[in-house]
Amino acid sequence: MGRIVITEFVSLDGVMEAPGGGEDYEHAGWTFEIDRGAEGEKFKLDETFASEALLLGRVTYEGFAAAWPSVENEFADKFNSMPKYVVSSTLETAEWNNSTVLSGDVVEEVSKLKQEQDGDIVVHGSARLAQALIEHDLVDELRLMVFPVVLGSGKRLFGDTSNKKRLRLTDSKTVGDGVAILIYEPVRDPAETR
Repeated sequence: MGRIVITEFVSLDGVMEAPGGGEDYEHAGWTFEIDRGAEGEKFKLDETFASEALLLGRVTYEGFAAAWPSVENEFADKFNSMPKYVVSSTLETAEWNNSTVLSGDVVEEVSKLKQEQDGDIVVHGSARLAQALIEHDLVDELRLMVFPVVLGSGKRLFGDTSNKKRLRLTDSKTVGDGVAILIYEPVRDPAETR
């Protein structure tokens, strides 16, 4: 059985938009202004090599599909070779190798994917998809790399939910120039505390 892992670069005020650039956003590329250090780089590399598949929204998928196939390094090799699933109501085909379009009900499609795929199915970016997965309790782990900056505007990771979502911090560390890596798991049972 697979695990849905959401991994995001976020600002202190929760903005996740265009952390690496490539979008029409006034602060595009904002993560490049803050060094995440060798330990932060290792965290992202280890995370990628532990991933079995990518699950992406259409906009993030299209950005990744335009960028990663032309990059040559071990990180890109892993992204390019692993299975990729794109949630979209408009895409009919996905050209990036090993890609499959999931066009039905998000909850049903992702639930089925979790049953069929083993290991970590990792979501990068994909704001609307991440919010839907959080809303429907489909997330098994949430990894945030929180950069010490307030952006003031932009797409935020967390949107409105129908109910509160309790999380347990399972790991944390600070890397580079004050970048906090926070790893959470959902608390499914209110009696479940440490």
